[in-house]
Amino acid sequence: MNLFKIFISAFLIDNVVLMQFIGLCPFIGMSTDEDKAVGMGMAVTFVTVLAAAVTWFIYHFILDPLGLEFLQILVFILVIASLVQLLEFYLKKTSPLLYNSMGIYFALITTNCAILAVTFNVISNNYDFVESVVYAAGIALGFLLATLLLAGIRRRIRTSPIPDFLKGPPILFAAAALLSMAFMGFNGLVK
Repeated sequence: MNLFKIFISAFLIDNVVLMQFIGLCPFIGMSTDEDKAVGMGMAVTFVTVLAAAVTWFIYHFILDPLGLEFLQILVFILVIASLVQLLEFYLKKTSPLLYNSMGIYFALITTNCAILAVTFNVISNNYDFVESVVYAAGIALGFLLATLLLAGIRRRIRTSPIPDFLKGPPILFAAAALLSMAFMGFNGLVK
């Protein structure tokens, strides 16, 4: 039951994009259509879960026992960057269309502060290994859900009459704010 609470909390209640406002660059940039949103969401899920697992081991078996906690940021960023490079090589070989559509946003996964935040939250919340992976999966799938929802909203916005002063990023951030307010309804879902 505890793992379910951790997952639902990370997925809906503490949604990294809509409630914590972390990782907005890839959220806005890759929500132009549903296919890109799913591709980015799956890539972020893969990197986030692996980063949480790898950094948990590094922290608990290397950094903490040796008193090197001050290297946490540097090491975690290196781990995330390495995982993104592996994913980039893989997608370049297996799915060139998705790789090309992601373009510059692929680099955003490396600098996606949501992934780094997950690795820090896992340590600060004292999660064990399994809880860490469940938390990371919840956060990453919450990112996927938010990006997919915004992609659907953007499709609707393209066919709607929008005043000139709201076109572009202003309407996107207004839509994201309304989406965030809707997610506030999930507070109290898990106690």
